[in-house]
Amino acid sequence: MRLAVVFLLVEFTLVLIAPLIAPHDPMQTDVAAQFQPPSSEHLLGTDMLGRDVFSRILYGGQRTLVTAVSATVAAVILGTLLGLASSVSNPWLSRSIRVFIEALLAFPSLLVAFVVLTVLGAGQTSLAVAVGFVSIAPYAQVTHSSIVSTRSAHYVEAAKAVGATDWQVLWRHIIPNIQFTLLAYAGVTFAYSLLNSAALSFLGLGGEPGIADWGVMLWEGRGAFRAAPWISFVPGFAISATVLTMNALIKRSRIHTYYFA
Repeated sequence: MRLAVVFLLVEFTLVLIAPLIAPHDPMQTDVAAQFQPPSSEHLLGTDMLGRDVFSRILYGGQRTLVTAVSATVAAVILGTLLGLASSVSNPWLSRSIRVFIEALLAFPSLLVAFVVLTVLGAGQTSLAVAVGFVSIAPYAQVTHSSIVSTRSAHYVEAAKAVGATDWQVLWRHIIPNIQFTLLAYAGVTFAYSLLNSAALSFLGLGGEPGIADWGVMLWEGRGAFRAAPWISFVPGFAISATVLTMNALIKRSRIHTYYFA
């Protein structure tokens, strides 16, 4: 668990200070230096345009991770509010919200994100909005299910028996007991947001071609994998390592909560 936290902290720190530590301009081209293997001058080699892969992975991580975090924050806030509203509001509003959530869950997330990007246009902000939007319904569903399952607990029934209102029961008894579940699913949401963001960028929907982005770098390296496998391997490894580390952190936190909460 500590190693996972350290890895994520180091990764986020490196990409945030990319302008200070990147040895080259991520957009600077040098055709004479194309497809150079990793060396002291280019730690992770160069791509088909002679751009430094190490610099691009740092700047690309900044863009990709910021997009994933922004989408996650939006999904957590709006998903929690929808989950709460569907659990404690009047029956008509509650039913309407659940129908909306179930309707969103019925469609593949990438398809919904594609439609949103078609309406908003390509770009980092639009990408964050699209990825965040498709993550709202799953988070709202988890919130609603957690509240419903906790509502039948004995301590909740006891609180109602002594005159506590629905909102008092919610904030004093239910929310404190589901906060770890919601926090863990926020990590899951981040992992999915990162994967969706990279996938949409890979498909050319994340912004202008050639920008420093992990998904774009994967797309750029697909045609030169045999000649220069590092172009695709480096961003692929970064995405996989981040998602797997987050999943390991979530798993360990759940075990810790189960035994020590």
